[in-house]
Amino acid sequence: MRLRGLAAATVLTSLLTGLAAGLAAPASADPGVSRYSSQIKNDGTDVYYPTGATGELPVALMLQGAQVHRMHYEQYAQEVASHGFVVVVPNHKRLLFFDQDYYASQSQPAETVEWMDDENANASSPLQGRIDTDTLVLLGHSFGGATGLAVAESTCVTPFCTSLAYDMPDEVKAGSFFGTNNMLPGIGVFPEVDNLVPLQLVQGTADGVALPGDAETTYGKIKDGPKQIVRLSGANHYGITDVQNPAGADPDANAQTIGQQQSIETAARWAARFLKAALGDAASAGYVWSTGDASDPLVTVTGAQ
Repeated sequence: MRLRGLAAATVLTSLLTGLAAGLAAPASADPGVSRYSSQIKNDGTDVYYPTGATGELPVALMLQGAQVHRMHYEQYAQEVASHGFVVVVPNHKRLLFFDQDYYASQSQPAETVEWMDDENANASSPLQGRIDTDTLVLLGHSFGGATGLAVAESTCVTPFCTSLAYDMPDEVKAGSFFGTNNMLPGIGVFPEVDNLVPLQLVQGTADGVALPGDAETTYGKIKDGPKQIVRLSGANHYGITDVQNPAGADPDANAQTIGQQQSIETAARWAARFLKAALGDAASAGYVWSTGDASDPLVTVTGAQ
């Protein structure tokens, strides 16, 4: 009986120790990626970063899709972070046409640059001294991606801009956007995208919300390279969210024909590699411009350098 009591006490102590450690440590489903909570201006924000990375890390700002809570981008953010980025996912709630909900804004990159400077100097942050404060890249989904296209033009575009004028922060170096186009609602016009930084569109071929043909037209309107469109076979509009048709967002009636994990990993890998290539990584450039298309059966790629 005494031995059994000791064993039970040992197990209990072990469980309590493990629970305490779990509460103290940043949460993440990926052992190579850590997560903690922060705030960018007034927005509650999830921050993901590669745990074992050395040196300064560039920051990737995720501009969320319309009415999609930040929690639904956890797996996508972890995948991108595993490639060497600090990924920040704010919940940006604002009023848009009488609707108070999650809508990305062109103000967010400048707010994120301020956060980068503050966080890098914050002695209590796990990222103190580890942020490349000169480098911000953009990720985006749907409405958030369209916001990113407007940022890349350094132009105030309604309904993404909430001021009278707009200047893209110098820290913004590139963008990759999923399920995104720049069609003007109601009139079917696609303005030219006079981009100042490299841009990538990742488009699910089964997307029933942001149609594949509209992404193709938008790609053709992007004036300057490097630019790229990655067609992800079988993915629908919510191919990068943790669940299909997140609560509160407009659903996609088209079902995916590939697994959710597969679409998330593929989209995140192509986004991360493109962004790293834009920042000068030679191996990533070789992948996105040369070998990746042939080695990945889920995608077809068109690009111009």
